[in-house]
Amino acid sequence: MRRIRVFLSYTHEELEGYYSEQGLALLQEHADVVLNETGQVLRGGALAHAARDCDVILAHRSSPGDAETFEASPRLVAFLRGAVDISTIDVAAASARGILVTRATAGFGTAVAELALGMMLDLARGISRARHLYAQTDDPVLPKGLQVSGATVGIIGFGTIGNQLAGMCRALGSRVLVADPHATVVEPGIEKCSLHELLPQADFVACLAPSTPQTRNMVNDAFLGAMRQGAFFLNLSRGELVDDDALERALDSGHLRGAGLDVGRAKDQKPSPRFLRRADVVTMPHVGGMTGPAREHQTMDTVRQVIALARGETPQGMVNAEEAYRLAPFLRGRAST
Repeated sequence: MRRIRVFLSYTHEELEGYYSEQGLALLQEHADVVLNETGQVLRGGALAHAARDCDVILAHRSSPGDAETFEASPRLVAFLRGAVDISTIDVAAASARGILVTRATAGFGTAVAELALGMMLDLARGISRARHLYAQTDDPVLPKGLQVSGATVGIIGFGTIGNQLAGMCRALGSRVLVADPHATVVEPGIEKCSLHELLPQADFVACLAPSTPQTRNMVNDAFLGAMRQGAFFLNLSRGELVDDDALERALDSGHLRGAGLDVGRAKDQKPSPRFLRRADVVTMPHVGGMTGPAREHQTMDTVRQVIALARGETPQGMVNAEEAYRLAPFLRGRAST
């Protein structure tokens, strides 16, 4: 039987940072793996050309699955993303060409929740701010710190990350409020309320809501103005949920004491450069899920998907199975040989 051929769009740097060595080794046991040796981020026709002899493209977020790629890929059966987020993939365009799209499961919940907690502790005690001021003078004047124990933490979005963050905050002795109209909260010590009720009570507001047309720019002047004076805002969801101008105004006015951002509107969902210069903002370059276990989890999801395809089986994580008409004949061909 011909081995399935898989193209990894990752550059060498992306491969080292985002795809585990163990996962790559296992992938190579079950498939002929073609690496991106161009040294360039590939997209559009260039991505299709590089993967022209492959059945599967396994893409990093820097290589979008767009209509140009799908139209130029007559052999392609599946386009895989080693992440939950598939916003870089034009699923409708893939479906129009009968190409399967898959995603990974959320193995980064603990990693992102821990980063959120770390940002909260940093903001509460002014760790980054103190470092910034101490570099300027050996006798910095700092405001009194806030204890996370006894503080009120408001979590918007009670999915995998929100649930784990809530548990961590409860363990530290925080009061936890959750606003999520789609979630059922049964955990003891966690109070479900409306967003309108949460904002004026919380010392920390952690935005973990999904990115939808309804949540785009939900964090605006009205949202931030409804927060408690001197509170902290954190975004570890998606950059498009926050109006950066409104956040900057809330910080400049002193209404907010600080912010923590792992995502934003810069390239690859990184926080906007304007916030890098601020001592009252803790910024990270979209690395919330960048831990060994989180990376391994999502890598192995893609490996299992490829193994299933190689065996003539339907993989987990399918997004558009009903429209992926290239899949059935491909699987039949694998299963019959």
